[in-house]
Amino acid sequence: MGKVAIVMTGGTITMKIFDPAEGAFPMQDASDIIKVLNDTLGFENLVTHPFSMIPSPSMTLEKMQALKNFIDPLLADPEILGVVITHGTDALEETAFYLDLVHGSEKPVVITGAMKNASEIGYDGFNNLVSALYTAQDLNSQNKGVLVVMNYEIHAAWEVTKTHTLNLDTFKSLSFGPLGIIDGEHVIYYRLRNRWSYRFKNDFHSPVPLVTTYAGIAADMIDQFVDKPIKGIVIEAMGRGNVPPQLVDPIERLIARNIPVIVVSRVPSGRVYDTYGYPGGGKDLIKKGAIFGTDLTGLKARILLMIALGNKLPKSELQTVFTYQ
Repeated sequence: MGKVAIVMTGGTITMKIFDPAEGAFPMQDASDIIKVLNDTLGFENLVTHPFSMIPSPSMTLEKMQALKNFIDPLLADPEILGVVITHGTDALEETAFYLDLVHGSEKPVVITGAMKNASEIGYDGFNNLVSALYTAQDLNSQNKGVLVVMNYEIHAAWEVTKTHTLNLDTFKSLSFGPLGIIDGEHVIYYRLRNRWSYRFKNDFHSPVPLVTTYAGIAADMIDQFVDKPIKGIVIEAMGRGNVPPQLVDPIERLIARNIPVIVVSRVPSGRVYDTYGYPGGGKDLIKKGAIFGTDLTGLKARILLMIALGNKLPKSELQTVFTYQ
């Protein structure tokens, strides 16, 4: 059997409480976890590669870019079946999505983590890691891009999001459900993913702010960016892609400056659509030059826009990039 590379980035899966007054801190390195796997389950095809030991909120796009460069030689190794990345859950979906956009190998990259640290009853890190390893070495996982494996479920990076601050069953693909499950040692896929055919270069442009709309939002929340050197902006609109009317003017001024304005919904699932024609309605925004981001979350739309701009896609092609086929 081929090998599976484990790349450690940190997160709760590597943490333990040494002093209850101080909270959880990183404590496990790769050798600790691999020893447990070898001793209890007989995994003998694992190779470990420490990348970092940081909590999830410390992850940045620069680190995601470096992580992509770090795993590329591993994927190019003919002995490696796939790569498993351990990661904190707070920013896990963002790292997974970034890597998916720039992933060019047929081999799977599987990202996993833990909701509980190793000092807590019900520590889920071990089960999640084992499930990720089974997924990475399964031949049916090839050509599926970057996968997220948590709580015995397999999710596509494009679709998955964290939905609960505590529950072990927190990662969900709200619109479509998981791609499959891990049952014992068996990896079972229920459906095929209609993977978008992106093969972006590993580059991005910033800054791209993200603004969430709400009832009574002041025009200043968008207007503050009109004269700043931003590369683009993502707006989490209401419902099907509608914003309060006071935001229309600053949005128009951004578009007049040739700044891409991407509109998604603050609603957890469902896509935006140009249903309404009133000032600030979806149809009105599209007529003014805004681009709708289908069913992407604001977090993911921001990453996609940054990478698309980093790949020097002209504004005329951004509509195609964000259009759901």
